[in-house]
Amino acid sequence: MVAAAAGGCLYRWFYVQRTVVVLVADSRHRCESGKKKTSGQRKRSLQSQDSSIKVEHIADFLEDSNQISDNVESFINRFRVAVSRGLRELIEKQNSLGCPVKVVVYDSSMPWVLDIAHELGLYGAVFHTQSCAVGAVYYHMHKGSLNIDPTEGSTVSLPSMPLMETKDLSSFIYDMGSYPSMLRLVVNQFSNWEKADWRLFNTFDKLEGEVVNWMASQWPIKTIGPTIPSMYLDKRLEDDRDYDLSLFKPGDDDCIRWLDTKETGSVVYVSFGSLANLGEDQMEELACGLKQSNRYFLWVVRASEESKLPTNFSTEASENGLLVNWCPQLKVLAHPAMGCFMTHCGWNSILEALSLGVPMLAVPQWTDQPTNAKYVVDIWQAGVRVKVDEKGMIRREEIETCIREVMEGERGNELKRNAVRWKELAKAAVDEGGSSDKHIDEFISELACN
Repeated sequence: MVAAAAGGCLYRWFYVQRTVVVLVADSRHRCESGKKKTSGQRKRSLQSQDSSIKVEHIADFLEDSNQISDNVESFINRFRVAVSRGLRELIEKQNSLGCPVKVVVYDSSMPWVLDIAHELGLYGAVFHTQSCAVGAVYYHMHKGSLNIDPTEGSTVSLPSMPLMETKDLSSFIYDMGSYPSMLRLVVNQFSNWEKADWRLFNTFDKLEGEVVNWMASQWPIKTIGPTIPSMYLDKRLEDDRDYDLSLFKPGDDDCIRWLDTKETGSVVYVSFGSLANLGEDQMEELACGLKQSNRYFLWVVRASEESKLPTNFSTEASENGLLVNWCPQLKVLAHPAMGCFMTHCGWNSILEALSLGVPMLAVPQWTDQPTNAKYVVDIWQAGVRVKVDEKGMIRREEIETCIREVMEGERGNELKRNAVRWKELAKAAVDEGGSSDKHIDEFISELACN
């Protein structure tokens, strides 16, 4: 559990790696607008190098993260009880130190935080770390206005959104029987949405204009993204070069030194995030597809997944490939050698790729990722979707074909141009006077006036 306070603003969020870094980046940007910040966490999780962020430990109740998957409902309940207690204690501590909390900025997956904030006489700002489009889908689900036809190939039409097949929706929705606890979690983020004092989204107006406008027609919202370190976009904060907080022990920069030896635009970067769990057969197909592409590749394979690789693959592929357990993703995506990003389509990875002008190979796995992939391919036209066969497998031939499509010929050039265009629009959004910059200033001003 992590919480950060910025001169009267207390941030807190669920302990998934990419959510953590997004909210820390946001708190840093607000701090530079005249606020000071503190952060809290589970004891064994995170470290920060930013002297403006004070780390606090709260709700250290879970020692084995595997317990989450064993009984999701039980974990969520225990999490809520423990963190509610820790939040109150942290607020009391801040007040006793002469740093009174004025507003709690919380992850949208924890709407109950708003009730605690209001009970203590504080303001509450809900922060959506998913796309606005995905938020809109969950909003319709909450309102009962989303009708799902389970028939193969059926479509869904929603206001301000492109026509989508059912399979383009969150896996929690189109396969709702498989994830009942998670479906309740994501839909309930709107259970008291209208009571929030502010509604913030990690996106920017130009990226999701139509759906942003529709959501704003329901309740006032503010887009404040992309919340990635300043030196990768507007460069207004010279010391803001990384997120500073990680659930994983940072390794050395071997991968950066490896990239330094490669030609511009020649490398395929492969990462499926911290939660995706590929089967052994799928790992073999992916490995063979990368090898057959004859392209350089940098592949992040978690230590827990290494046993699924084909025998001797690391050695056999060493001429063209580098396998690592972890890498500094922003540095990798910003490197001149980067040609494309094969991604699970987690929202933060997509925002980073777009913000750094890197075209994508979309390989969505679950949760919001299918919807994100739909937008990457059909709306933003910054990538291609790798197709699965009738068994749900991505075959090596498809992987090889898609890599060539993104990195070669006029099609590859078009995707690169589109990605670079989104990079410029992302930079404009957070630069001085940009839409997200204005919205952050508005939030600070409104808070100061209350």
